[in-house]
Amino acid sequence: MSGPALSFVIPLYRSAETIGSVVHEIEGLVIAGGHEIVLVHDGSGEATTRVCRELVRTAKVPITLVEHARNYGEHNAVLTGWRHARGRHIVNLDDDGQNPPTEAVRLWQHALATDLDVVFGHYEEKQHSAWRNFGSWFTNRMTDWALDKPPGFYLSSFRCVSAFVAHQVIPYAGPYPYIDGLLLQVTQRIGSIEVRHEARRAGASTYTLSRLLRLWLSAWINFSILPLRVATVMGLIIGLTGLLAVGWLVWLWFHDVGPQYGFGWLMAALLIFSGTQLMMLGLIGEYVGRMFITVNQRPQAVVREVTRGG
Repeated sequence: MSGPALSFVIPLYRSAETIGSVVHEIEGLVIAGGHEIVLVHDGSGEATTRVCRELVRTAKVPITLVEHARNYGEHNAVLTGWRHARGRHIVNLDDDGQNPPTEAVRLWQHALATDLDVVFGHYEEKQHSAWRNFGSWFTNRMTDWALDKPPGFYLSSFRCVSAFVAHQVIPYAGPYPYIDGLLLQVTQRIGSIEVRHEARRAGASTYTLSRLLRLWLSAWINFSILPLRVATVMGLIIGLTGLLAVGWLVWLWFHDVGPQYGFGWLMAALLIFSGTQLMMLGLIGEYVGRMFITVNQRPQAVVREVTRGG
């Protein structure tokens, strides 16, 4: 295959303060077969654009800058980067320096040694905030049963993939991609190694609760029908509970006894059943809404400009 041995794909969002040091560190690596850098600027303003264009002008290794027309999200940016990467393996890492490039090389070396399609980085100790660590833990626990992955296997955004797997994934054009779900659909040759996770080099994290919620929805709704099955089971359980309650009320009527606060019992039952029905309708509506948006061909990402240098 033509092209370098390894591509470093980095999605960027408000990265003007941090991306320079990350790129310079990658430039200094010695990779047998060569390496390249693909920066995907996900619509976060002119400051990041100016810094990245200067990096393209001065880079000592092949570098590609891909600029989105607006912000589409991390997973959309990663897919854009994979489409422009030429390496036989691809590592994607964060723009804030928390994923050391030397650890990215270890992921690649492990993939070569074990002939795995995907190698995830499992952090020794995460340097994120407590709420984000909890969100990552919760996402991994939920994907244990929502996705076809080994129970307890840790998924992270710091991963190395083979070009073969990347090329199977990049044709996906849906507006709500979830990278790990796509990877698990095309290969079972996955593994992980323990890696360092460093403190953010500058600025504050832009990962918000709303972004985490969107990621959860993409993981559970776009790549699994299990939530619908859960809703079906819940409906059956509530229906059987209602039948048992009717039988209990008939027994009370025959024995001329019953609860003293009938109105309160009635309202409580009404709220439970109504809330459950609305939740199920909302879940079904989320599926239908995403299908509607996909059918209307909402773009996964729009590339404004591609600049190459190095």
